[in-house]
Amino acid sequence: MVKKNACPIFLKIKFIIFVSLLITLKTIEIMGHPKFLVKTGNDGKYYFNLTAKNGQVILSSQGYSSKSGCENGIASVKTNAKDEMFERKEAKDGQVYFVLKAANSQVIGKSEMYKSKASMENGIKSVIENAPKAEMEME
Repeated sequence: MVKKNACPIFLKIKFIIFVSLLITLKTIEIMGHPKFLVKTGNDGKYYFNLTAKNGQVILSSQGYSSKSGCENGIASVKTNAKDEMFERKEAKDGQVYFVLKAANSQVIGKSEMYKSKASMENGIKSVIENAPKAEMEME
């Protein structure tokens, strides 16, 4: 036999679960997902930026003369986003950055400048983690 008070408690629990699910879905929507944002520059060339879940640019491309060339560059990033394919560099002012190279040693992406090697290594880890699952989106 079910008590009269059991039903309202059950409804409250269902409501709490429902609200928790909505909050979780909204958090996922706000955080976003990794993307290759493709844009056309003033020079008519196609460029991509790989963004992390938080929207921060973690890798930028060279200019491509065609959209298909840019798409091939994105595919190359996805294929080559492995630690051994990153070249760590230091600028004259002491800041550090990295480039991602393809198997043929061609540069396919470059990072921003970092003040520390630890931050640069975190940038590399972010590219390795985000590139394979990032989708292309036109800006």
